[in-house]
Amino acid sequence: MLSLDDRLRAALTEDLGRGDATTLATVAPGTTARAEFVLKQPGVLSGLDAATRVFELLDPRVQVRWLVPAGTEQPRGVFGTLSGPARSLLAGERVALNLLQRLSGIATLTHRYAQALAGSGVRLLDTRKTTPLWRDLEKRAVRDGDGDNHRLGLDDGLLIKDNHIVAAGGITAAITRARAGGYLLKVLCEVPDLAGLEEALRAGAERVMLDNFSDEGLREAAEMRRRLAPAVTLEVSGNVTPERLPVIAASGVDFVSVGALTHSAPALDLSLNFLGDDHV
Repeated sequence: MLSLDDRLRAALTEDLGRGDATTLATVAPGTTARAEFVLKQPGVLSGLDAATRVFELLDPRVQVRWLVPAGTEQPRGVFGTLSGPARSLLAGERVALNLLQRLSGIATLTHRYAQALAGSGVRLLDTRKTTPLWRDLEKRAVRDGDGDNHRLGLDDGLLIKDNHIVAAGGITAAITRARAGGYLLKVLCEVPDLAGLEEALRAGAERVMLDNFSDEGLREAAEMRRRLAPAVTLEVSGNVTPERLPVIAASGVDFVSVGALTHSAPALDLSLNFLGDDHV
């Protein structure tokens, strides 16, 4: 996997190209400046380390100071400061803000979902529906928003989904092959209905993902699990909204996975405002 530095350098190259034409034309060499990161709406901050690294890679003379840590729910206002060569501050501004807006948006949406589950014991999970090459930062943002991470990739979890079931010849066949393969991973199987759940429980799945179940279906699934395989955990996916979460939590399931945390989180509105120039 590409390192964070490699990805940030590529992002800076994408934005800067042959050089920041406007800044080179308007800002004299040697000009220094101070700036503030300003949150324009309440939210949960994430991506602070990555934003800091953007400026470190551009110019070690740039000083970044965050007033609050990542994972902090903040009202509108200043949450960090920046100082150093003005040309370097302007060169890194957009890449840093893009990261902060995207990652803080994920953390903020995650926090909204997590608050709806607070006190229930049900764990909120993300999915692999992330921006290519930025998954580690987006999953960190989920944690900053009080969520938990599902699989980081295809190599660290065994999740039998609908297409695996078709290719394997059925739920029982897929679970049987998975359990016989000697993998040191729990067998998680997605099912579309109660019949699929019963088959997965009898075949030896260790966690079952209930995909697009109704509220009543979730309650019936929890009761079936209690009767047939009480040690198996249940995960809900599909059609999950913050408004529905209290009902889901009361049904008796253990996990809720939400792709929207990363694929549909709106960017948090924030900006970088210069406070003026100071020639050195």
